[in-house]
Amino acid sequence: MIRVQFVPIFIAVGGAIVVSLLGAAATRSFPLWIAAVGWLAALSYLMASNIALVRGLRKRRVTRFGQANVVTAARSSLVGVISGIVVASFFAPIPVWIVLALVVPALLLDAVDGWVARRTNSASELGARFDMEVDAFLLLVLSAYVSQTLGIWVLAIGLMRYAFVVAGWIFPWLRRQLPSRYWRKVVTAVQGVALMVAITGLLPAVDAVFVPIALALLVESFGRDVVWLVARRAEDSRRPPGAQRESRADGEHRNGDAFDQERLWTKGDAPRHGDTT
Repeated sequence: MIRVQFVPIFIAVGGAIVVSLLGAAATRSFPLWIAAVGWLAALSYLMASNIALVRGLRKRRVTRFGQANVVTAARSSLVGVISGIVVASFFAPIPVWIVLALVVPALLLDAVDGWVARRTNSASELGARFDMEVDAFLLLVLSAYVSQTLGIWVLAIGLMRYAFVVAGWIFPWLRRQLPSRYWRKVVTAVQGVALMVAITGLLPAVDAVFVPIALALLVESFGRDVVWLVARRAEDSRRPPGAQRESRADGEHRNGDAFDQERLWTKGDAPRHGDTT
């Protein structure tokens, strides 16, 4: 019997086939080296993301991959294709319709995997984390693409979550679990919509306003959580040493993607600040 841990590998193989076909279609008129760079970027993402997923499955001794995770893995394959095309776009123009044809379903599937998790009662900490990482990387890639037209400052949208991760390595108190807040999901959705609209290039005046507003909301969301973390750290410092509680037990960076387990299992939702808001 095939072990469940090999499921992501099979999906990665399928994703690699999709990458090759779509990459060939998108770059058929480009020099071979540009197409090769795009394929390499896409396959590198697929390999890295699936290795991380397999490690997560084995670490948690998962015995069932789950239908929602299959949806997320399929979306991850799309993100791999998008990554390759965006990298290629830095060397040669890519038709906008090709980018949108991949970005739109990738964003829509973000809602589908949560719905599937609720309907099949298969929500899990690993599934939410997997979904979060895919979201985070997608926004990083989209912000890189839009930065070519609006300016390098747009990269702040995709890099902010990773900056928060790095800050957590330096300041362990930033890794404390954050309370669930629905506003994070709203802000995440705004980032995706703003970047998608900017990709079309149809409303440059709107893009010049909408994308900065999306970034401002992101800064506000991160800022609010940082303020909360600072306040909790101050409270801990005033407690007797023996009364202070450890904020983490597994040593694994979780930031704002820490999970309210009751809400996760009853609503298929989880705090999502660690992903991009």
